Amino acid sequence: MSNQSIGLDANLHSYLLSVSLREHPVLQDLRNYTANHSQARMQISPEQGQFMALLVKMAQVTKALEVGVFTGYSALSVALALPSEGRLVACDVSDEYTAIARQFWERAGIAQKIDLHIAPAQDTLNHLIEAGEVNTFDFAFIDADKSNYDTYYEQALRLVRAGGLIAIDNVLWYGRVADPTVTDNRTERIRSLNKKLQADDRIDLSILPVGDGLALALKR
Repeated sequence: MSNQSIGLDANLHSYLLSVSLREHPVLQDLRNYTANHSQARMQISPEQGQFMALLVKMAQVTKALEVGVFTGYSALSVALALPSEGRLVACDVSDEYTAIARQFWERAGIAQKIDLHIAPAQDTLNHLIEAGEVNTFDFAFIDADKSNYDTYYEQALRLVRAGGLIAIDNVLWYGRVADPTVTDNRTERIRSLNKKLQADDRIDLSILPVGDGLALALKR
């Protein structure tokens, strides 16, 4: 939920994109479309989308999970990186936002890879668990309401296999997590999760200043 990496000024960000970004034309069109949306800051940065696509290819992901879709840029990035038989289960509560996503997924020719669930993500993830899909996902991306991040993490940890990767967005939260004077609920929830991740012996961990801070948790 940040359209450029934290700590980069506009000139350096522009340079970064000019020498590294290899953006699919439909991804570029979706990014440009979403830039005019009232909630445009909810879209991940293009360098983060490309980085996640690289992770998906490196890990040879065939089954992925996304919590929080918005207009579909991150899902499209992941789905384009999946093999033809790959599947992405995507969770969101907004028909309005995901209607935009569906249009661009169709244009990119990958809509058949995405199984979109319009319902509270906790419910969708619980249904997957109850349906016997524990330890079957290769990759999960969490980028939704911050107050439920811990719950999504625990559910994803059950669904992802050993050796699978969970990516969690916004863990640096525009720098607010490092400011002790900021004590609102969402900031405190992210701080708490960051501390939990650091101490969690179920995973190997790295937090990168990509986008608004991306935590990578490799399930042991």
